[in-house]
Amino acid sequence: MDVADVVVLQASYSNPVHAEAIGALLNHYALDPMGGGQALAPDSLEQLPAELAKRPQAFSVLAFAGGQAVGLVNCFEGFSTFACRPLVNVHDVVVLESFRGRGLSKRMLQKVEDIARQRGCCKITLEVLEGNLRAQAAYQACGFANAMLDPAQGRMLFWSKAL
Repeated sequence: MDVADVVVLQASYSNPVHAEAIGALLNHYALDPMGGGQALAPDSLEQLPAELAKRPQAFSVLAFAGGQAVGLVNCFEGFSTFACRPLVNVHDVVVLESFRGRGLSKRMLQKVEDIARQRGCCKITLEVLEGNLRAQAAYQACGFANAMLDPAQGRMLFWSKAL
């Protein structure tokens, strides 16, 4: 597959082909060790596109090769109080194993950047596991770096609390 033959587009949550692709690719990610290694609940996957469609701040980017869905990026618009402008958080990045290493994440993240610029966003954020060196290299190649305000205070850390 030539990466130029891949179609990268903003998903339509009401398009059944796109909706199915989002669920299948997200589950592929969940099954990967970097996604936790466990399948997602079928009812959650089925409801996901409709739930995303309810959120105007959500958007997804899909990559298709020969009609097959091979990549997904799920994003959510947030807001930077310091810049008083919106921002985009990349929540999920998925490329099928057989299509990795061909620049698909770069193409999809460029589409995310185009959408973020259209929305007037000041930045794009994402989180990545420390052990996911391949993803880190891909993100660095796209211009991402560890977040920090003041080098003397160190890097920003991503924390969570389950509810």
